[in-house]
Amino acid sequence: QNILTVCFSVGYSAVALNHVIDFKEKKQEIIKPVSPSELFPSLPIVQGTSKRIKVLTRLTLVVSDPSHCNLLRSTSANIRLYDIIAVFPKTEKLFHIACTTLDVDLVCINVTEKLPFYFRRPPVNMAIDRGIYFELLYTPAIKDSTMRRYTISNAISLMQICKGKVSSQSENKPLELRGPYDVANLGLLFGLSESEAKAAVSTNCRATMLHGETRKSACGVVYTVKKPRKVEEEETAVPACKKAKTQA
Repeated sequence: QNILTVCFSVGYSAVALNHVIDFKEKKQEIIKPVSPSELFPSLPIVQGTSKRIKVLTRLTLVVSDPSHCNLLRSTSANIRLYDIIAVFPKTEKLFHIACTTLDVDLVCINVTEKLPFYFRRPPVNMAIDRGIYFELLYTPAIKDSTMRRYTISNAISLMQICKGKVSSQSENKPLELRGPYDVANLGLLFGLSESEAKAAVSTNCRATMLHGETRKSACGVVYTVKKPRKVEEEETAVPACKKAKTQA
């Protein structure tokens, strides 16, 4: 509840509740996600709007062996209940599998230590073509100088290949959460341009949500936006008699 309150106060309009499963630990099963309505009886209203904050469910699988990917390939009923599916590959082989074959929405990148492999262009380009985004955890860059060095180094090496197709994530601590504009400024340190840094906390996140909706449906989803009218179109839409009176 505290994290949700901080999220809407700093300007976020959507939050994902992250369920993490690490297969290194004891037997873990993919359970049904907890409904946001059970946790939050009344959701806060986003500042500056009349809409309530949107709460999504997300599943993150930490995989360290190719056999762990079988759950994602199977048609599990519980997996389909999550809005966003993310995978955290620990090796180069698993990173390649996640980019090329797994039906996920996000590929998470470890930024707390030196990566044991280099990012290669073919799998990254294939992931981009499939509509998958890469995610960076920015919290380590805030709280520790050593992790900050690894975060910036790993982020820059990824940015040189993925063309800014990234999103950002924070850990589950209210004090380490930053607003969208602060995160966009951090993106400049990671090698993103100003437009790419803004997209990492806005349009890329929306695209990830839509990709999750597409994964659930048979074909895809349609998202409509109002096209802004140009000044010339507005002038031609005004009747000639009214236009003449205005000019007079």
